[in-house]
Amino acid sequence: MFIDTHAHLNFEAFSDEYDEVIKRAFDNNVGAIINVGSNYATSRVATRMAHEYEKHTDKHECKIYAAVGLHPIHLIKDVVESSIFDGNEYAFKTKQEVFDYEKYKKLAQSSNPPAGGVVAIGETGIDLFRLEDDKHSIKDIIKLQSSVFRQHIKLAKELDLPLIIHSRDDAEGKYSVYDLMLEIIKKEKYYRGVVHCFVGTLAQAKKYIDLGFYIGFTGIVTFKNATEVQNVVKDINLNKILIETDSPFLAPVPYRGKRNEPAYVVEVAKKIAEIKNVPFEQVEKQTTENAIKLFVFDKPI
Repeated sequence: MFIDTHAHLNFEAFSDEYDEVIKRAFDNNVGAIINVGSNYATSRVATRMAHEYEKHTDKHECKIYAAVGLHPIHLIKDVVESSIFDGNEYAFKTKQEVFDYEKYKKLAQSSNPPAGGVVAIGETGIDLFRLEDDKHSIKDIIKLQSSVFRQHIKLAKELDLPLIIHSRDDAEGKYSVYDLMLEIIKKEKYYRGVVHCFVGTLAQAKKYIDLGFYIGFTGIVTFKNATEVQNVVKDINLNKILIETDSPFLAPVPYRGKRNEPAYVVEVAKKIAEIKNVPFEQVEKQTTENAIKLFVFDKPI
């Protein structure tokens, strides 16, 4: 079976449909999903869903886990997010939030494996994309996001959980955000986690891997113009790769333009097998073992 190590079924794009979406995932050989929080509200929903599926395993056999964290874009200002899937627009406003260490710690401790629960801290990191404006300079954004990233690392250390790391540069890609985060990680000396939705260089991927991190790949790897990401997949060891959807975003080919969902993580695995010229079953087995090792799931999935 496969594990979708990064999804957002806790987002409004799925509303009351998530049960059907989870069933489709299980029917497509997905045995576990990690719902990742982007703020306190979605982190709470993620933990609630983990509890719900712990108590109602008769629904189906797909296991649901949670990660709690505050996405760096929500530190700066209110954000209006919108996406179009299948011709329908999903838009919602998320208010700016101050990271409250104790509140997130309590939430993370409210739901624990092995039956289901919180298996990671995140997503957290640095995101500079379209946040600079008259009130917020890139310098100030980096300072604030870096400070909160350190607090997430501290929380992961205290609770002995891996990090789910998010990274996005500005529109011109001039701030080397992967390198900025690497400097922070080295200073904090915590080397357990995954660099989610990786779109950096091979050299950057190797630096994270050398420290002990896994590299997560989404449907981007299936895109025709994603040659640099595909080259990273080709050149790094399969035992350091995780597969993910980032649902509802980044649907892989042949579902591009549709609302993404965990069932489609299989397409990411297929593309990785093609790029690395290895059997599809090998990618299934190894990426599942990698996820179990990092997130300390109960076995077997």
